Amino acid sequence: MPTSLEVTKAAIDDFTKIQRHMLLAKEEGATKTYASLKDEYLSLKAVLQVAGVNLTDIDKIKE
Repeated sequence: MPTSLEVTKAAIDDFTKIQRHMLLAKEEGATKTYASLKDEYLSLKAVLQVAGVNLTDIDKIKE
């Protein structure tokens, strides 16, 4: 069974990966892809905020 720290790290890794893909999609003009990724981004952001993670330095999208 994963610890809360392991779960949080996995969520941060996923959050970072989603942001990277969102930035690429925005740069390429892939609006449908961006919108799809944004749903996941918002979900992960909510989970991380509830977990008490400070997103100031890692949130590059800021939406």
